[in-house]
Amino acid sequence: MDVFKQLKPFYWVERKYMITSILCLMCATALGLVYPNLLRYLIDNVILIEDFGKVPALALTVVGVVAVKASLQFLHGFFGGRLGNRVAFRLRNALYDKLQTLSFQYYDKAKTGDLMSRLTADLEAIRNFIGFGFAQILNMVLMVVFGASMMLSIHWQLTLITLVSMPFLMIAALRFEKLIHPAFREMRQAMSNLTTAVQENITGVRTVKSFAREPHEVNKFLVRSEQYKQNQIGAASLWAKYFPVMELLANLCMVILLAIGGYLVIQESISLGEFVAFFSMIGYIIGPMWGVGFHINNYTQSKASGERVLELLNEHVHVRNTDHPIVLDAQTTKGHVRFENVTFNYPDKAPALYDINIDAPAGSVIGLLGATGSGKSTIIQLLMHAYNVKNGRITVDGIDIRELDVQSLRSQIAPVFQETFLFSSSIRNNIAYGVKDVTQEEIEYAAKLAKAHDFIMELPQGYDTIVGERGLGLSGGQKQRIAIARALIKNPRILILDDATSAVDMETEHEIQAGFKELMAGRTTFIIAHRISSLRHADVIIVLDEGRIVQRGTHEQLVRMPGPYRQTYNIQYADRPHVEAVDEHETEDRTLHRRVSR
Repeated sequence: MDVFKQLKPFYWVERKYMITSILCLMCATALGLVYPNLLRYLIDNVILIEDFGKVPALALTVVGVVAVKASLQFLHGFFGGRLGNRVAFRLRNALYDKLQTLSFQYYDKAKTGDLMSRLTADLEAIRNFIGFGFAQILNMVLMVVFGASMMLSIHWQLTLITLVSMPFLMIAALRFEKLIHPAFREMRQAMSNLTTAVQENITGVRTVKSFAREPHEVNKFLVRSEQYKQNQIGAASLWAKYFPVMELLANLCMVILLAIGGYLVIQESISLGEFVAFFSMIGYIIGPMWGVGFHINNYTQSKASGERVLELLNEHVHVRNTDHPIVLDAQTTKGHVRFENVTFNYPDKAPALYDINIDAPAGSVIGLLGATGSGKSTIIQLLMHAYNVKNGRITVDGIDIRELDVQSLRSQIAPVFQETFLFSSSIRNNIAYGVKDVTQEEIEYAAKLAKAHDFIMELPQGYDTIVGERGLGLSGGQKQRIAIARALIKNPRILILDDATSAVDMETEHEIQAGFKELMAGRTTFIIAHRISSLRHADVIIVLDEGRIVQRGTHEQLVRMPGPYRQTYNIQYADRPHVEAVDEHETEDRTLHRRVSR
């Protein structure tokens, strides 16, 4: 029960519903003992002595007991349902809140389908058990205790003989639980893998169809579906092996009772009414015992689900605030960023950055250039405190970002990532996502700076147009411009442009950059780009190679010195005069740069 002890904070606050539900079920169970006693009285005190005048009173008594028992069972279901739903509500909110606090390091390995499975199927199993399963298990124990107590009061020797197979039944049930729990845990994982496969296929359906890989995806799904089927068959096999044994042991009690109890009636050691009541009581006990496998099934499923839910709730948060974090003031923050001897590696990987030193005064523009995997995006993620820096430090206005409140730090940073994500909402809501109480004029102004206003107004509902899941329905360049507007409206002190214009044409790129110049004034800007044209106006361009800074300078400085920057320049402008002639011919230099600007 350790799993449910850890879940106690979520259901113990609703203990009034739990206690009421259990009490109602206990009372309904206790009323079930009235029937055998009424049956015994009917046989011994009415039928055998032919005193039939008592039958109407007995009938009314049965009706009254049935009505009260039905009412108690209704109350048990009512309060149990409320308990389960309230617990699921609290758990669901806690899980979602945890997902918001988990750092990038967790999401680097997490699978969407697996997380969805924990928030849906696993929560449903926990809800059913806490709402009803726990009370049913307790009720099973009470039925055995109440029934055995009454049987002992009638004939204790017959009771002990009749229940001789019960210990063996419990041993079989416990053995079954020990084997079925790992099976259900594997089944939950297999279902998670199955859900992940479906989610990935739906998300990447365009890629799948573009490469005509439908058969491959079907086969991949079949493998995971086969795994889930085998888990189901394995669990069913355990049921097939243990349930006949448990049913045999349970019914053995009835065989013993019929043989020995019948003999005692013939010997007049017990009355016929007591024998019939005894027979009713053995059914009262055998029912719960025979159904112990069903309850163990529910328990083990909910236990496996609880372990998966607790695994997420107890997941370590790598990036968190200190005990007394410093909150950045939007009015006084300048945005002076410094990287001081920063070396960083992702978990279980070689260092991605080596001894990085960058000084970005407030209002400066820093360009980052390098091949894929050179560490450009890592620098940006460290600046946003997505990961903890262990060697060296990063400061904003002289304060180590590890001492800053994470939310206040990120509130001063507006990123535009290369991989654009738009929410399933209106364009207006997507642009205004990062701010509160924004006006339509501010939204349109940001859209105009991002060169998105014109195409938005051409859409059927303008800014009220729903862009759909992940922005489907818009071109890559349109989605990217909306993402740029979303960053611009935030009015940040630090602006990050991670290849933000990669999906737009050259002409639109120059128009957007003109809007950027207005916004960049007084703001620290980091630009990651593969196009020289996006970086040439930066105050400092930093060239990275395998996590190290190999060149640093302005465009004019770097284009004149041998190195990776000059090589990239030559590749991108291979149809232009060779750059080596620049130092000797100033006229060619001016002409060349005019061509690059175009």
